[in-house]
Amino acid sequence: MTSNARLGIDIGGTFTDLALEVGQQHFAHKLLTTPRAPERAVISGVRRILSEAGIEPDALSLIIHGTTLATNAIIERKGARTALLVTEGFRDSVEMAYENRFEQYDLEIERPKPLVPRYLRWPVSERMGPAGQIWTALDEAGVRGLLPKLKEEKIESVAIGFLHAYANPANECRAAEIISATRPDLSISLSSEVCPEVREYERLSTTCANAYVQPLMSRYLLELEAELKNTGIACPLLLMMSSGGLTTLATGIKFPIRLIDSGPAGGAILARDIAAVCGAQSVLSFDMGGTTAKICLIDNGVAQTSRGFEVARAYRHSRGSGLPIRIPAVEMVEIGAGGGSIATVDSMRRINVGPESAGAEPGPACYGLGGKSATVTDADVRLGRVDPKYFAGGAVQLLPDKSGEVLAANVGAVLNVDDIEAACMVVEIVNENMANAARVHTVERGKDMTGRTIIAFGGAAPLHGARMAEKLGLNRVIVPTGAGVGSAIGFLRAPISYEVVRSRFTRLNDFELTGINDMLADMHAEAEGVVRLGVPKGKLFQSRTADMRYVGQGHEISVPVPVRALTQVDINLLQESFDESYSRQYGRTIPGVDVEILSWTVTVSHPTELPTQSPEPEQAKTPPPSGWRRVIDGSSGSAVDFAVHPRVMLKAGMKIEGPALIVEDATTTLVPSHFDANINSVGFIIMNRHEAG
Repeated sequence: MTSNARLGIDIGGTFTDLALEVGQQHFAHKLLTTPRAPERAVISGVRRILSEAGIEPDALSLIIHGTTLATNAIIERKGARTALLVTEGFRDSVEMAYENRFEQYDLEIERPKPLVPRYLRWPVSERMGPAGQIWTALDEAGVRGLLPKLKEEKIESVAIGFLHAYANPANECRAAEIISATRPDLSISLSSEVCPEVREYERLSTTCANAYVQPLMSRYLLELEAELKNTGIACPLLLMMSSGGLTTLATGIKFPIRLIDSGPAGGAILARDIAAVCGAQSVLSFDMGGTTAKICLIDNGVAQTSRGFEVARAYRHSRGSGLPIRIPAVEMVEIGAGGGSIATVDSMRRINVGPESAGAEPGPACYGLGGKSATVTDADVRLGRVDPKYFAGGAVQLLPDKSGEVLAANVGAVLNVDDIEAACMVVEIVNENMANAARVHTVERGKDMTGRTIIAFGGAAPLHGARMAEKLGLNRVIVPTGAGVGSAIGFLRAPISYEVVRSRFTRLNDFELTGINDMLADMHAEAEGVVRLGVPKGKLFQSRTADMRYVGQGHEISVPVPVRALTQVDINLLQESFDESYSRQYGRTIPGVDVEILSWTVTVSHPTELPTQSPEPEQAKTPPPSGWRRVIDGSSGSAVDFAVHPRVMLKAGMKIEGPALIVEDATTTLVPSHFDANINSVGFIIMNRHEAG
């Protein structure tokens, strides 16, 4: 059977979200993640959502999947036992890192520990020059001599990162061949494939991370594929990448590091499309789930992107305190401020929320699964913001009394306040943490917060979106349909794409036209080969960029490159483009200094179009509330009666005056007294602040 039914699946640290499109119909389902066997929750959710939609498993035409499993494995140090082969003399590169202090005045600074300890980092005699010339041939006997150590140390995965392998991978490939001939069961990651770029520390760190999570992700993805087939599903399974594109299962298994932060990337895609529908030019994407909150800036339909980020930071906001991952990614700030984030009181009687999370097991105390810590969800439940009847569609039975108990015990008893005041404190702290992260992120990117629209999605964001707007001085919050499973919906809107990056030094005054053109053509063929696995036919879009800098500088800026065979005329065009980009970023150019290119990027994607702006709806009569709920205002501590409106009863053109709760299965939107909520022509909730709160 063939149909246009498509399914998005997002596994988070607390919830597994599913979004199903069947033509113009949409279905959503949220259930607790099963950390020890994530595929169990996926299969359970798939069966339930297909049953709700009334379609058979073989009616699915496509499944798109994103997960935080790789991220969590690195953060929790639960990956494979990994060995690292390096060029002799560079054993400690991953530990020396940048040789700086990211916290200048912290005498007990905690540096990120490498994923591979020193006794499992093994030097090999070989040496490659920066232009790819072999200075010292690979000591093959030395590599064979390491084979017994692989068995002795019970190694499950091997990372190979030789000096300048981005310029010539021959020695890395030969070392891999020798190991594979004897140990075909081992996962092997080559830096020349995972991250073929300059800068030794980032390249080795990324390769080690890929090797560290590869056995885990390979087992999971293959088991998931098998379970889906056993369920009767035979459609293609594509994977969301951190760049916001989709790739194939085979690529995800080989390069699982590209799947890190895939869930948040789906959310950014959703926010971009919502901004287009609502005519919002400057947007703050606010995705608050069960474990973390993610904030991303979107301007004129384009999300901020980067060539890398850090995971497992020892210091929440300090760059350099985590492990660098050099892959294409949607740029966002992610903090431990989700519904499951744990609230504690430190020795100075300050409330701290996160980054530790109760997750799905045992979860917040109100889940009744044995949780003993006070969490943000417990605070929201105790304040009356969450109706137990609607939470997760009734899949999780909430116990509000448990929330009061843990808040009183873990926060109230220490600060000599009751459980209600403790809940108010926790909510205000987590809101301020998120607002502060948004302020810092905006300033660091040279952007302005003024006039932005918040797009709130994820299970917890619609509860906290209005207060975030107040703290940031913003006046509009949009809550889309299906907000509780927003990232899963975003997956269904993502383009199938792949990006290839290679480092090759060249100066504009000594440009290697033939060599560069050959390399770009080869990169295009590699990227198109991956995309064609998901899109066998049809037109593809290609973009190219070059990372350029003045000779002697330490960092580069990205400059667009014409998508054609380059000629002498294009060299002048690259110079002009660099001058324009450099001047825009730094306010000036530097005359008389040559420009060099370090790395090249080729991206091939299946083109997608932004949706058009929706028209203004005609005014419609709002039905009376289905009930009233006593809610404690987190900022003032006073009790207020909130009107309760089921979202399914609200149609385009209706208006709701705050205070109100708009309830649905996957989330609840809180409309304070100084906000009103309008339903636009496509069913989005548009909250507008009409006075200072």
